[in-house]
Order: sequence, then structure tokens, then C-alpha cells
Amino acid sequence: MANTKSSKKDLRRSAKRRTRNIATKSALKTYVKKVRVAAKVGDEKVVSTTLITAISALDKAAQKGVIHKNQAARRKSRIAKAANKVKVAA
Repeated sequence: MANTKSSKKDLRRSAKRRTRNIATKSALKTYVKKVRVAAKVGDEKVVSTTLITAISALDKAAQKGVIHKNQAARRKSRIAKAANKVKVAA
């Protein structure tokens, strides 16, 4: 257990960050899932709007350090590939 005042404060800070990061990661998964579901259905308009929001959220999370920048790039690439399949089919 933490003894000094600063280490106790560090524990409080890390707990806040941990909950914030978990919430952000969960939201990212939801955004990516929405793109994949829309791509599976084949609705081109919904795919394009959900893709934009997902990419924006991934970039923000990478910028804040919630996820690594390469992970964000990989996820963006994969959902963009799925979205492009819908556009080519249409």
C-alpha cells in the first residue's frame, strides 16, 4: 500500500486514467463494430458516416495514448478495407 502523500495521489490518478481508458477502448470497439455491421448489411451511406466517426475516434485515442498509433492505423486500415468492399459492390 502507498505510504507517501504523492504515491497515494498517483494511485488516485492512475485509477481515474484506467477507468477513462477502459471507457474509451469500449467506445472504440463499438464504433468499429458499427462499421463492420453496416458493411455486412451493405448500406453504403451508413458505412461512410460510421467510418468517418470510427476513424476520428481511433485517431483521438491514439493521440491521447489510449492505444498505440500502429494499432489505430491497423484498425483504420481493416475497417476501410471492409467499407471499400461495399463501395465496389455498389
